[in-house]
Amino acid sequence: MAKHRRKWNEVVFQRYLQEKRGQGVGERYTPWILVQDFPSNGMVSRIQGAKTGRTHHLLSNHEMNLFFLLDWSDEVLDIREQYPLLDLQQVIEIAEMAQIRYPYDPVSGFPYVMTSDFYIETTRGPMVIAVKTTADLDNPRVREKLEIERRYWSKKNVRWRIITEREINQTKARNIEWLAQAKDLGLFGLSSELQKACMAFFMRNYSFHSDSLWELLLDIEMRFELSDGMGLNIYKHLVYWKRIEFDAAKPIDFSVFRSNLSSLTA
Repeated sequence: MAKHRRKWNEVVFQRYLQEKRGQGVGERYTPWILVQDFPSNGMVSRIQGAKTGRTHHLLSNHEMNLFFLLDWSDEVLDIREQYPLLDLQQVIEIAEMAQIRYPYDPVSGFPYVMTSDFYIETTRGPMVIAVKTTADLDNPRVREKLEIERRYWSKKNVRWRIITEREINQTKARNIEWLAQAKDLGLFGLSSELQKACMAFFMRNYSFHSDSLWELLLDIEMRFELSDGMGLNIYKHLVYWKRIEFDAAKPIDFSVFRSNLSSLTA
């Protein structure tokens, strides 16, 4: 649920509907809230999703970290962030039944559209996630809005849960973010043919270099005349797409890269 103030009235509401915000699935989904709707406060992110192939709009660092975990998970099929509770009549009735004040714009008097941080499709059906900090949950007004959200999704028989920073594996999220830097090798100027050749060579020789990975990284760079650090990107790409076994929940042992350590921290 967005907290930022912005101009809001029925005209803006209708424009959002015409822009098909909050509609579509996969790459065709458009979030109800876009990061450009608000002045940047350093907490928003645009991230290209692997599952959807589209740019995801994330409004906090905790949303970003959870997104990396969701995008990496084999159980998650689709991710729709900033998902609107568009049935205004129903959601307002829910608030009234719960004796909770529904949020209205103080200038126009038009009801705000509440949003859920993530609506995801999983192998076990749909699920909605509200991302909050433990400090947020100490705020009575935040808890009231969460209760409206919970009742809304309960009526639709959709699983709903709250996730705080305590439930987000920060190490795993950071590791996946690091790996994701190389999920598209084309961004580094490698042709499709060169990518296939490099990855095939890497996979053929990986098991023989388990104790000296850095040698394989250097070997692949020299053999295919790649720039410094590109061998590491090949490795990260293969790990990201789960061609190589990797426990993302554990801190990365950078010592295995030895001479490539400068590329890791660049």
